[in-house]
Amino acid sequence: MSRLGKRAAKSVRPVRDAAATQQQILDAAEQEFAHHGLKGARMSAIAQVAQVTSATLHYYFENKENLYKAVLQRPVDEVQEILAKHNFDALSPEEALKQIIRIAISNEAANPQRQMLWFQESSQNQGAYFKECNVLTLHEYLLKVLERGMKDGSFRPLKPFLTLTYILSICLFYFTVHENWRHLTPEIDRLSPEMIEEHTEEAIAFILAAIQQRD
Repeated sequence: MSRLGKRAAKSVRPVRDAAATQQQILDAAEQEFAHHGLKGARMSAIAQVAQVTSATLHYYFENKENLYKAVLQRPVDEVQEILAKHNFDALSPEEALKQIIRIAISNEAANPQRQMLWFQESSQNQGAYFKECNVLTLHEYLLKVLERGMKDGSFRPLKPFLTLTYILSICLFYFTVHENWRHLTPEIDRLSPEMIEEHTEEAIAFILAAIQQRD
């Protein structure tokens, strides 16, 4: 091989996909932070799971705090993108609420570790980083549906933010405690598609029974 050919061959190296690499890092970091929180998480453990070097972590995120912020922000951005694709105003308040419940539960079912991530943030940092995540932009969809339902008489008079809190608790607490329930009822896979669908339908029925206007 000529010197020029050798030089060309030497210069052809696999190029890392930056977006894919960042997703690998975020996936690994989410698991580490969910288990240990910001204070207990180790960058070396994240690098090992993500199959990158520690230098790569620092290249993309600079430090552990920035990586933690990115991990917390990602679920908010993902749900925001999903919600933005729906025209809830075109649906009745009841149907819009059903759609939002389905989205919330489906997203958590795909990412059951995220409830522990939020718990760690609340426990360790008292929500100091959570408040930077623009979570209220997600809540506005549900609050708007509740306000519309009260206005047209579909829903009884409610305190919207408290009602939102109760709805989220019904939908999401299921995933907070599934590891505990797994030991109580090992024969039941509560994260199976069938059980998630059952949880979804029961959550919808329970919530609507609680907030619908009665004659």
